[in-house]
Amino acid sequence: MKYKRIRTKKIYEEVADSIIEMIKTGQLKPGDKLESVEKLAENFGVGRSAIREALSGLRSMGLVEMRQGEGTYINGFDPAKFTLPVSTAFLMKTKDIKELYEVRKILEAGTAGVAALKHDKTDLKSIENALSKMEAAKGDEEAAAKADIEFHMAIANATHNDLLIHLMGSVSDLIRETIKETRQVLLYSENRPEKLLREHSEIFKAIKKRDEIEARMAMYKHLEGVNQDLLKVLN
Repeated sequence: MKYKRIRTKKIYEEVADSIIEMIKTGQLKPGDKLESVEKLAENFGVGRSAIREALSGLRSMGLVEMRQGEGTYINGFDPAKFTLPVSTAFLMKTKDIKELYEVRKILEAGTAGVAALKHDKTDLKSIENALSKMEAAKGDEEAAAKADIEFHMAIANATHNDLLIHLMGSVSDLIRETIKETRQVLLYSENRPEKLLREHSEIFKAIKKRDEIEARMAMYKHLEGVNQDLLKVLN
């Protein structure tokens, strides 16, 4: 029997959950003005930063509108759009997601190609270890996401190109966060851990046999597929 791992919610997600519930039950209606950040923080018993993050996520969902100099107002609510976990709301806006994956496809497809040509045995072992951790996660999505991130960074290190490694490092936090959230959204919407594992395995095999073109194509195909699947879920 497989059990779904329990994920501890962050404070701002709990705040967002509470506000969404108030909208669903009619306590908050379209056009209503929310209290100030300070007052919300006091009422929820949390810090102002948690309130700001919650409101930012709700705005990304289209649930609230922030009017400069006026405050935050409730927009219309469509229940059909909110079948996913609240963490989905804290992904970037659709436009930003598209731009990030454009950058990732350009940067990481090239990185995989260089890694195929320049890796050594130690690099290959690091990539393979990350892949093994991903396979061993078996339902532990936190561990799988961590291994996923480790896999991509190991490929960057395998290029032995300091500038390329630095470029990957400069966007690593953003990549790390989107990998975690993306896996949660996609695995919630459909059971596809096997597909993700297979795609990573294909990238590894291409790098291992030093096939630059195949490594580039495998990485590009993986990132493009994830991007398209994610946009389908969020649109």
